[in-house]
Amino acid sequence: MRSGKRLSERWFNLVLWLVALVFAVFLIGLGALVVGDLPQVERRFTLEQFLDGEQARASASALKQLRREQDDNQRQAEQARLALDAARSASESARETFANWLRTRDATQRVDQDPGLIARTERLDALKAAERAVEERLEALDKAGLDLSQRQSAQIGIDTELRSAAQEKLDAAERGQELRVFAYRLAFTLPLLALAGWLLLKRRHGRNWPFVWGFALAATFAFFVELVPYLPSYGGYVQYSVGIVATLLAGKAVINALHAYSERQRAAELRPDEERRTEIATDQALQRLAKKVCPGCERPVDLANPDANFCPHCGIGIFERCVACNHRKSTFERFCYACGKTATTLPIPGIT
Repeated sequence: MRSGKRLSERWFNLVLWLVALVFAVFLIGLGALVVGDLPQVERRFTLEQFLDGEQARASASALKQLRREQDDNQRQAEQARLALDAARSASESARETFANWLRTRDATQRVDQDPGLIARTERLDALKAAERAVEERLEALDKAGLDLSQRQSAQIGIDTELRSAAQEKLDAAERGQELRVFAYRLAFTLPLLALAGWLLLKRRHGRNWPFVWGFALAATFAFFVELVPYLPSYGGYVQYSVGIVATLLAGKAVINALHAYSERQRAAELRPDEERRTEIATDQALQRLAKKVCPGCERPVDLANPDANFCPHCGIGIFERCVACNHRKSTFERFCYACGKTATTLPIPGIT
């Protein structure tokens, strides 16, 4: 058996659900922008804000001076190395020349009275002395460079300690800021969720139900999805706690509704059949019959049985005879679908 709703009504319902979804999408987009922009109400912290200004400036100045001295020392050391290479090259060249000269000189000449030999030996000694002087200068520069490196390492340690202390303060400030921003986001999304729950309870069957459902979908998405990327380490506790409370409240409401429904059904089954039928809407009755359940007690009934005119569970009348054509029809239909006459009925044989 088909539903009593008109085809146009079903299409209108589909369009209204589409309106609810579109409304929810735009609300979700707006909510995402608001949730994402909420941190802008807080100013951003920097490490420099938590450094001791005077000590930080002194440390930075000392490091800068040490780096300048170290750069100058490295330039001088490089120049000394170049000079040492040149001195060694000159000394080596002079020694080779002297050795060649010794091999070609007159072997019979007295060495101690040879002016050329004396002059060449003195020249070699002078070159060696110059080479040694450059080496000593380079050694002094290397020692000065090592001293500068040690001083720089010590100063970097001091600067690191200053920055570590400032970083601890920065971390504490950012944690406090994170807590405040999360509180802003929670203060924005949690009331929306509460309002959505109230609207669903009170207005979901009203004239503007698409906007109620759209708002509820958007609020639920904002709290349980959009808030997730911004949750601090403890944020999950808040979210799951709210979910547990909401589930408990919803579950309790459903349990109470179920007991109230059972009580109403038991009370209704004690009232006369005609009175009970008039309280059931036609569309609702036809929808339940289409599911092969009794419109009154919603228990299964055998609609295929031509003798099943009453519900065997609650006794409500389900079928009757049309007075115009004597056709068997549902007691909940306003018109006979065999002849189209109004639902004035004749008693079914065997039914009083």
